[in-house]
Parts: sequence; structure tokens; C-alpha cells
Amino acid sequence: MAKMGKQSWLYNQPIYINETGTSVGPLEGAGPLAKYFDRSHEELHCNEANWELAERRLMQDAVELCLQKAGKDKSSIDILLAGDLLNQNVTSNYVAKQLEIPFICMFGACSTSMETLATSAALIDGGFANQILAVVSSHNATAERQFRYPTEYGGQKPATATFTVTGSGAALISKEKSSVRIEAATIGKVMDYGIKDPFDMGSAMAPAAYDTIVNHMKDMGRMPSDYDLIATGDLSGVGSPIVKDMLKEDGFNVDEVHNDCGLMIYHSDQPVFAGGSGCACSAVVTYGKLVEDLKAGVYNRILVVATGALMSPTMVQQKETIPTIAHAVVLVREEGVQ
Repeated sequence: MAKMGKQSWLYNQPIYINETGTSVGPLEGAGPLAKYFDRSHEELHCNEANWELAERRLMQDAVELCLQKAGKDKSSIDILLAGDLLNQNVTSNYVAKQLEIPFICMFGACSTSMETLATSAALIDGGFANQILAVVSSHNATAERQFRYPTEYGGQKPATATFTVTGSGAALISKEKSSVRIEAATIGKVMDYGIKDPFDMGSAMAPAAYDTIVNHMKDMGRMPSDYDLIATGDLSGVGSPIVKDMLKEDGFNVDEVHNDCGLMIYHSDQPVFAGGSGCACSAVVTYGKLVEDLKAGVYNRILVVATGALMSPTMVQQKETIPTIAHAVVLVREEGVQ
């Protein structure tokens, strides 16, 4: 692996996403990307007794579906890299207990999808593993109960609020050639622009996305036009225009190539306020639609920039500002591979 500039990695070895697995909740399954998801549950409990067990079911689904599609057994996996939004990463820990795969738990809030993917590729590039599973999850009801108010409370929300995606996405990464190669990654810095409102994650996370994109372009010597798509994770309707305006001030116009996973996953008339967020937001969109679009030749090179708010309920109650981070991964279409 070669270090590019200050924050970016260019993988020396060809590292690939061999297969993916996605499982989502009912609202996501009724959205515009429904056909790209492997499994859609008809109700939020996912046939489990409580919200936390439902999220665990989603992650178990994603792993099982990914391995089934790849024709692999869990015994062939060297390392599981996983993370979620709940305190102490309990979803990932309990799923890892059942899988009995060597486990590295990761937390970058909603940026964990690209954090696990970038780290998986680095470990394989360095010869520390042959096959890795990168997995994340989130659930609307578990996240609301932890970070804001239980959904049963029925509290009112402003238009700036984002809607935590219910779902899980898994990716199998190795040197085994496939049609989607992991080319590079940019590791973000923690940014804090003084936002305190947990109902305005888009404004809080936009500066982190901006900083990572700018440093990625500088490190790699690239421009937005080098990408067919630059997809942010979950800035949604509030943060997306902010990051575009910030980038223009630095001479990077992404208007023609930018989209946001939080806007892509839901119809505009679904009850999701400013759009989607959560670990699963960028994961299910990337491992569902974007990977399929790369395989189909819709895109040749994309940059996925997953954003995360590094807050906790305690810090919010103490009126602390919300630090954020964004990690980016470059995915390219490998010609001549089915």
C-alpha cells in the first residue's frame, strides 16, 4: 500500500469486493432502490421480540446472504470487521459471538461502512488476511431510543432531522478477482463546526465530508471530473447543498457528479424528513445499487464518502458540540470480469 499525500492510501495489490449482502426494513424496501436489496423485512421488528434483536437479525441476514451468494462458508473468513451505532457496538459484538470469526470491532458512527471497507482492503494488501467480511448495521428505532427519543414517544421533529436507515450491509473482500476493485481510500479527520442540534446532522457532518473530499483530491492529484459519481453517506437534503457550496469555494465543483445515499434510498414523499442517515445508509446503497451499477458499466470509477457524527447521548445532554468525521473509498469497474 502506498501513502498518497497526507491522508490517502493507494492499494498496491488488486483488492476486490467479491460479493455483498443487504437486508433492510419496510420503509427502505418500499423506496426507489428496493430491487437492489437482497432481503426486505415487512415490519420493523423483523420477527424478533425487540428493536435491538431486530437490528441483530438484519446484520445476521447481511452476513448470511453475502456468504451464500459468494458460495463461501464462514470458516473461510479470516477476519470480521463490523460496527454499528449502539453503545459498545452491541449488535456487532453479539453477531460476532455467533459467527466465531476473528473479530475487529470498529466505530466511526455512520462513517463505519467506509472505515471497515478501507481497513479491510489495507489488511489484505498488507498480507494480514486473505478474506475479510466488512459489515455495518443501524435500525431506526434503536438509534432513536439511544440518541433522541423512543419512537413510541411520538416526539415532534424539525424538517432538518434525518431518518436512521433500518438495514445492514456486508461485503466480502479479497484478492480474488471480480468486477469491482477497491482502488484507494482517504481517512478523514475529526471536524467540529460548533453544531449542537442532534436533529441537524446534515449541517454537522457537511464540513467533514468537505474536508475529506478536498484532501482526497489533493492527495490523489484528481478533480471531481475523474469520477462518475461522488456519493456522500448521509448528508441528505440539508447537508448536501452545504458541502457543494463549501467545495466550490476551493475550486471543486461536484454539481454534475454528486449524489447522497440519504436522498437516494427514499422517495421524496416518504416520511423521512431531510432524508436517510445511519451506518446502514451508505452501506446498503453502496453494497446494493452502486456495486451493481459498477458491474453493469453504469459507472467506471466512484468515490463513496461516508459521514459520521461522533456524539453520545451524554455529550448532547451536556450541551457539547458534535464532532464529525468522513472516510472515503474509491471503487472502480474492472473491465472484462463478470
